[in-house]
Amino acid sequence: MNKTKKMTYTAIISAIVAVNSTIVYIPLGFAKIFPVQHLANVLTAVIVGPYYAVIQALLASTVRNIMGTGSLFAFPGSMLGALLAGFVYSKTKNTMATAIGEVIGTGILGAMATYPIATLVLGQEATLFGLVPAFVVSSFAGAALAFFLLKVLERNHVLQKVIG
Repeated sequence: MNKTKKMTYTAIISAIVAVNSTIVYIPLGFAKIFPVQHLANVLTAVIVGPYYAVIQALLASTVRNIMGTGSLFAFPGSMLGALLAGFVYSKTKNTMATAIGEVIGTGILGAMATYPIATLVLGQEATLFGLVPAFVVSSFAGAALAFFLLKVLERNHVLQKVIG
């Protein structure tokens, strides 16, 4: 896939995430849980690779924060999840492993990375592992949706046409 197509897919997926952020999110204290972001991370990781997946997560998180539908936690969570999902897919070509990579990247590593933001930047009381359950649930929901969508695309021979 050429660079222009990759940038186009990345921009389109970022826009879809930003639009959906006004509709589908779950407020949880000072964090907002957003499963559509995790779905997008897995799709972008599979379609265009790890680096574009991180760019998509950065773009979507930035737009969501500008629109007031995101939080600063969106940056480390979504970007680490997208990166890990992208690396897992590039090495294994396995969509199940990619979805698990998203859950580990966002749900565990991303949640842990939010600790300094919560305590130092936002001045919120947070425990190091306090956000892990919420991030895991959100990333699992989005990754599961992405996995099933990718399976449908594979079964109908659409995914290879898009990636190819």
